[in-house]
Amino acid sequence: MKRTKTIVIAILSMVATSVVGARPAAPDKVDDYVTAEMKKEHIPGLALGVYRNGEIVKGQGYGFANVELEAPVKPQTIFQSGSVGKQFTATGIMMLAEEGKVGLDDPITKYFPDGPAFWKEIKVRNLLSHTSGLAEYESDAQTGPSGPFYLRLDFTEDELLKKIEALPREFGAGEQWNYRNTNYVLLGFLIHKVTGKFYGDYLGERIFKPLGMTATRIISEADIVPQRAAGYRLVKGELKNQEWVSQSFNSTADGALYFNILDLAKWDAALYTEKLIKKSSLDQMWTVMKLNDGKPNKANYGFGWGITRVNGHKLIQHGGAWQGFTTYIARYVDDKLTVVVLTNLDAARPGKIAHNVAGLYIPEVRPPERKPIEDKDPEVTALLRDTLQKITDGKADPEAFTPDLRKELFPERILAIGEELKAQGPVKSLDLMERKAEQGNRAYTYRLVYADSTFFITLQLTGQNKIAALEPAEE
Repeated sequence: MKRTKTIVIAILSMVATSVVGARPAAPDKVDDYVTAEMKKEHIPGLALGVYRNGEIVKGQGYGFANVELEAPVKPQTIFQSGSVGKQFTATGIMMLAEEGKVGLDDPITKYFPDGPAFWKEIKVRNLLSHTSGLAEYESDAQTGPSGPFYLRLDFTEDELLKKIEALPREFGAGEQWNYRNTNYVLLGFLIHKVTGKFYGDYLGERIFKPLGMTATRIISEADIVPQRAAGYRLVKGELKNQEWVSQSFNSTADGALYFNILDLAKWDAALYTEKLIKKSSLDQMWTVMKLNDGKPNKANYGFGWGITRVNGHKLIQHGGAWQGFTTYIARYVDDKLTVVVLTNLDAARPGKIAHNVAGLYIPEVRPPERKPIEDKDPEVTALLRDTLQKITDGKADPEAFTPDLRKELFPERILAIGEELKAQGPVKSLDLMERKAEQGNRAYTYRLVYADSTFFITLQLTGQNKIAALEPAEE
């Protein structure tokens, strides 16, 4: 998703405000669950949209859209999309494919002829499915003051393209899956090259305006935007306003939109029809992309959507995070039920909330309570505990990490994570929840319980016990 979240928690007194705009079709437990979860996660504001058969059955605002002004969240409140915006970019590409203006199997050098030689292997469908092998432009090392994509500087599309062309290849096209925002930035540039229009204008003309999505548009911090929420982040446990980034990075096709739950209801309704694209195109978007070896990619990802099943119920979904906002859309298509959760806190877990709300409408899809499993690798648990303590103390050893992760974390990122961990206080318990193989590594998911909060993280270890990943996991 656009901008990776870190393990953080806010110390915030929160008020939940009920707002009109919902039909009384939801279980009474929905409001109780959402307000309890907001209190648990210390979320300032949240908008919940529940749609059935393409119609709103619950549109509710909770908490504050703006903490300083104590402005309540309403159904009209506008949030930033984060990577939920990728599905609109993917739909725009499919429109062009239907018109014969873009071929999904076209090498991207057809549109970017000055790209490096290995781009000849990358097809448009590889960009859509995150199987291109392109490196991530949006890492801390790349976007910091000394990086080529410093988020506080403005760049033209041509300048950004040149910088992306200089990024290394991580693997051959179609060989693996890795979520990389870079793919969708290029898709936005591709739309511009084919149509002659900035991708945001193209989406506005072809999707937002026809569907009556009057609040949905490209981010602009300069414009006056009615009903706009403020985004928040956490620094040492204290709520802060979102970090400012330049307009260049608030207008890329990897997730830089404004929208609200009312507009997303119109979007959801359209996806049950052929108003925008044919059913065959939608089916392609909602089919797991296979790798070169014929196996599904590890994330069950299609084009701008993740696809899975929950107790036999098909679910297509996506999350997002950007500039102090977190978002999630979960479409249980067999049941014609969709749940959207929009929050204005970078550490929130809207996916967890969306799935549990869905379970209150359809008990069969409610996520089961996760319980610890037998810890047969106590040495790994001890390694994790020691690593977290060293990060907290500002004494993390770079050599404990793989070169790729070391480059991403050190020195700025690891220090910031340490401050965030320090704000939690001591770990009360560390429980192993899952163990599996991941890209040739061993992956362990743990539940970390602190005095006032609970987090799930995944640790990946190579065969040489180097840390290849240390990242938040869904509860």
